Amino acid sequence: MKFISWNVNGIRACVNKGFMDFFKEIDADIFAIQESKVVADQIELDMPGYHQYWNYAERKGYSGTAVFTKKEPLSVTLGMGIEEHDKEGRVITLEFDDFYFVTVYTPNSKQELLRLPYRCEWEDAFREFLKKLDKKKPVIVCGDLNVAHKEIDLKNPKTNHKNAGFTDEEREKFSILLEAGFTDTFRYFYPDMESIYSWWSYRFRAREKNAGWRIDYFLSSKSLDNKLKDAKIHTDILGSDHCPVELDIEL
Repeated sequence: MKFISWNVNGIRACVNKGFMDFFKEIDADIFAIQESKVVADQIELDMPGYHQYWNYAERKGYSGTAVFTKKEPLSVTLGMGIEEHDKEGRVITLEFDDFYFVTVYTPNSKQELLRLPYRCEWEDAFREFLKKLDKKKPVIVCGDLNVAHKEIDLKNPKTNHKNAGFTDEEREKFSILLEAGFTDTFRYFYPDMESIYSWWSYRFRAREKNAGWRIDYFLSSKSLDNKLKDAKIHTDILGSDHCPVELDIEL
């Protein structure tokens, strides 16, 4: 099976920059997006053969996620069931016979780390949410997790230390999540690969210089390690300040 995740940074803008061309060409079994930045009725995507599930933020033009899947899930859950964390449309869970598929858009800690305390609360709640699912059946998690885990995961680790997305707190929370029984699928296949990123600032010609960060992930329950086939980062695909990431798995 082929899974794709892409922070589109506004689905309407991304559609105008070739989103549907990539969507059709890649022909994924499940395709997840983050930061859709729409509310109901603001966009209608023509995707024959796919079931569409959207989670909208209460605030217009902000956050939001969606999942497009060829196979109809057994159930669909929006959010984590925690009111304070479910107002921004950040989580969608699809249940299938043999696994859960979760897409997430993790809160950004913001400039001057104004939202770091909330971010840490979110991380703990989301990890517990995933652990509960994992007790029932294996979990595949994808999305913009808004953290570069190791120094290898961003171009300029020293100058970005303690900036949002590369604080000790955020990196530690990611480590704890992996220790709870999850695999960073890209690093599973490519533990030492450098200079492969999934997000570049729009400023300072960052993408042109490949001054990026790897903050978009596919994580999977460790019980699925022997079913993993490959993980890819489509750095050549434009249309957003992020690029799509892929997981190939035998399920």
